[in-house]
Amino acid sequence: MRTYPIATMDLEKAKEMQFKLVDIIHQHFDGYEFFNGGDYGVVPGIGQPRYTKKVEKVLAQFFDAEDAVLVRGAGTGAIRNVMNAVLKPNQKILLHEAPIYPTTKVIIESMGLEPVFINFNELSHKDHEVISSVSFVLIQHSRQKLDDSYDLGQVVNTIKEINNNTTLLIDDNYVVMKAEKIGVQLGADASAFSLFKLLGPEGIGCVVGKKQIIDKIRKMNYSGGSQVQGHEAMDALRSLVYTPVSFAVQAEEGNKIINRLNSGEIKGIQSAFIANAQSRVVLVELEEPIAKKVLEISAKLGAAPYPIGAESRYEVAAMFYKVSGTFLKSDPGLADSMIRINPMRAGADTVLRILKASMDQALEEGEK
Repeated sequence: MRTYPIATMDLEKAKEMQFKLVDIIHQHFDGYEFFNGGDYGVVPGIGQPRYTKKVEKVLAQFFDAEDAVLVRGAGTGAIRNVMNAVLKPNQKILLHEAPIYPTTKVIIESMGLEPVFINFNELSHKDHEVISSVSFVLIQHSRQKLDDSYDLGQVVNTIKEINNNTTLLIDDNYVVMKAEKIGVQLGADASAFSLFKLLGPEGIGCVVGKKQIIDKIRKMNYSGGSQVQGHEAMDALRSLVYTPVSFAVQAEEGNKIINRLNSGEIKGIQSAFIANAQSRVVLVELEEPIAKKVLEISAKLGAAPYPIGAESRYEVAAMFYKVSGTFLKSDPGLADSMIRINPMRAGADTVLRILKASMDQALEEGEK
């Protein structure tokens, strides 16, 4: 089985990204301010906490965007805010031919939007008419199907060349701080993502992009209860500093895992490969249909049995989990023969030890 994982930064590139973010922090905060816990409330004149505003300026500069806004509701809330700001009920929305991410589907259905689908893997002249007919496009940066291979930058450029009047939103969840550039840096109008997936506090999302879109989102969230408070913004920013290097190490260990599995280190493995499903993970295809039993046993051996925020600050142990729901929709049989592993903060040795022990025990119990 062939997959097309999104290119991720190596450790040196990740260090450069960390240093870039810290340098920008120096430009917006003095030494005393950065030690401040952050303020609260709808401050007169700016309509939000001062420290939230400062953090948003850092994020806008870091992602090479006109503006940035922090929102509640994590990644889904960020996507919802852009769609609410730009779209009206019953309008068309252009999507990739693939299962829609479940929480995004709720937004589409609640707004009464009409999904229109094309295959981003094979954009051609036949799609010209469809692209010209829509005013809003949503693209998921991470993969929705195992065989997805589209290059985000090429898709953005093609759509903009055909219809420069359309608003192009990129769901950048699972890719921020892993890929060198996110959607807005590749020419999209806005990128939306969760800061909870980037070691930040629960429930905080971010939109970076065109000022016109960000201004509308701020107006929609003017009330005090909708504001991201200063202490939350500062917590998110401090945490974000550590994500590039952490994810680069995680990617290194993932590569070690597949190399060792594909070299035959553990018997009973048909294949192992890297995929963006949704996070960048190791997919392990088993020779026997024991995937569910392996997952049950691995949890008893210390592996995380489910995600919390998909690479949140709470996820330290390697995660052994079922294949993602969107992938299972395209091939339900994967539930019995495949598992996904995210090493999180664990090393390859730990992951392989747990996998081998889980498989051995599952096979032994199956013979009884």
